[in-house]
Amino acid sequence: MNSILIFIIINILFFDSTEPKTMSKFTYFAYGSNMLMSRIHLNNPSAVRIGIGKLNEYRLDFSRYSKKWDGSVATVVPDHTEYVWGVLWQLNKTDMANLDKQEGVGHGVYKVFNATVTFDEKNETCRCYMLVEQPKKENPIPPERRPSKAYLRTMINGANESNIPLDYVQFLNDIPNNGKDGPKELHSLKLTE
Repeated sequence: MNSILIFIIINILFFDSTEPKTMSKFTYFAYGSNMLMSRIHLNNPSAVRIGIGKLNEYRLDFSRYSKKWDGSVATVVPDHTEYVWGVLWQLNKTDMANLDKQEGVGHGVYKVFNATVTFDEKNETCRCYMLVEQPKKENPIPPERRPSKAYLRTMINGANESNIPLDYVQFLNDIPNNGKDGPKELHSLKLTE
């Protein structure tokens, strides 16, 4: 009996501890500043880019002023005539609370929804966020709802870094900004090679 117990203890100590523990993961669809790797890694270090995806029947829009960005932030809005390109990230579930906090879920800024994103020629269900207060469609975006230069630059850098189609990157480049540079600490967000 004692030899069996010793054998079990030795197995646990020497064999079980060398096996990596797999964490449960979730897939997140980012269409705003979190398309940029250096941005998402500020609060979500486990994020791994798995590719780009297309969210059909939604449009990209901007609303809700952010002090951090000195301008409005991005949202997706249901719209059967449009689509939004973005980045699919795989994260450890331990980062989910960080992501929710970053997006202001607990304060009623963004809400979580399950998005069906076309990825690698198939549909993938992803965690996604949209502003609770959805803006109405206006073209061009009114000045009070425009993003800062820093926010748009972060989105565009993320789109380029992730190889989002060039016509969509051009669409992002054509979005009018509010003329404000945004906070200096966010100017250091760089493309990741």
